[in-house]
Amino acid sequence: MKKSPLAILFLTVLLDLIGFGIVLPLLPTYAKQLGASPLMIGLIAAIYSSMQFIFSPIWGKLSDKIGRRPVMLSSIFLAAVSYAFFSLAVSIPLLILARALSGIGSANISAAQASITDLTDSKSRSGAMGMLGAAFGIGFIIGPLIGGMLMTNYGISMVGIVAAALNSLNFILAVFFLSESNTHAVSITSLLKRKQKPIHADSSLLASLSRKRAAYVEKLGAAFSSRPVALLMIINFIYSLAIVNMQVSAILLWSEFYHTTEQQIGYLFAYVGFISVIVQGGMLPKLGKRFGDHKLMVFGHIASFIGVFFVPFIPQDSMFSIGLVILLFFAIGTSLVNPLNISMISLYSYKQKQGQIMGFAQSVNALARILGPFSGSILYGIDHRFPYILAGVLTVIGTIISISLFKYDIEALEPLTEPAK
Repeated sequence: MKKSPLAILFLTVLLDLIGFGIVLPLLPTYAKQLGASPLMIGLIAAIYSSMQFIFSPIWGKLSDKIGRRPVMLSSIFLAAVSYAFFSLAVSIPLLILARALSGIGSANISAAQASITDLTDSKSRSGAMGMLGAAFGIGFIIGPLIGGMLMTNYGISMVGIVAAALNSLNFILAVFFLSESNTHAVSITSLLKRKQKPIHADSSLLASLSRKRAAYVEKLGAAFSSRPVALLMIINFIYSLAIVNMQVSAILLWSEFYHTTEQQIGYLFAYVGFISVIVQGGMLPKLGKRFGDHKLMVFGHIASFIGVFFVPFIPQDSMFSIGLVILLFFAIGTSLVNPLNISMISLYSYKQKQGQIMGFAQSVNALARILGPFSGSILYGIDHRFPYILAGVLTVIGTIISISLFKYDIEALEPLTEPAK
């Protein structure tokens, strides 16, 4: 396993996620200041995931064709532009535009995951994915702290400027240090030199849409090309839905029922992020070698069940005692399931379509992140315990599906090679 390319990938994703973490926690408050209704705030929160859902497969296919590096460079540049727009967003339409651009440019993660599949084998992949997950944890520890400080002292414009500056620095570093990992990629110049098929005069818009729909179905078939891939995609969706469904109401629950201050809520998020960094960055590679991906996936779901189902049943005076134990299980569970799911999907995927299938995995995740905020908000309005009960039920379903994967010998597999046509 090559260490230098992985270190560069880690730094690239880390800088991207720090910028993301700077802006994200401030979005609801700022949108409200601009006059957004609760429904509009929900739509603004969902626009990022909506764009990610649409564009992740496109970026994934491009990374298979032209390489991971140009796709990552494009996404980093677009992220910098989106944060520049955010710094100038003095109206709701501009704020929506900034978040949409950020979502379109979110190919960074799926391309980085595809690069890891290029650079690792089946034994080291889960550890490398865990390293990527650790970047998430660090980004969401550092980012919100920086964002809060900037917002308090300099205002929202400086928040966007600093996030844009971080991504600009990220772009410059990637230009000089990020190497191409996809040996099957074709250069952009070569693609441009290829003779294009002529467009016939009788081509209609309907026929064009039909071809695009058929092509999309074909790509979807490739993503679900084997039973374990299909099962892992289902796990990806229901697990992400469970976590986001729960997270969207967590701040309200802690504030209204446990009377925690905003500063204390920040400490709780930092605590979860810190545990995630330890598990994904330090423990996951060793645990993967000792227990295997299958067992860790099941354990991660069980830990997640404890970490989501029992949250609203914590005694009111025990948030920082029993509550921390519950959140410990939550942090461990998410730190195991997310990187292991992506790692296992890559192992069961065709080697030549790693980026495309990673893109679909991101789309599945994004779809859950679109639906989760709405389901969590609606259920919380009915009963504050309902989002967590639903999250618990979904993690139980994920546990059952994870157990069914034991029949597939993943440890003995290398990425499959697509059969010749």
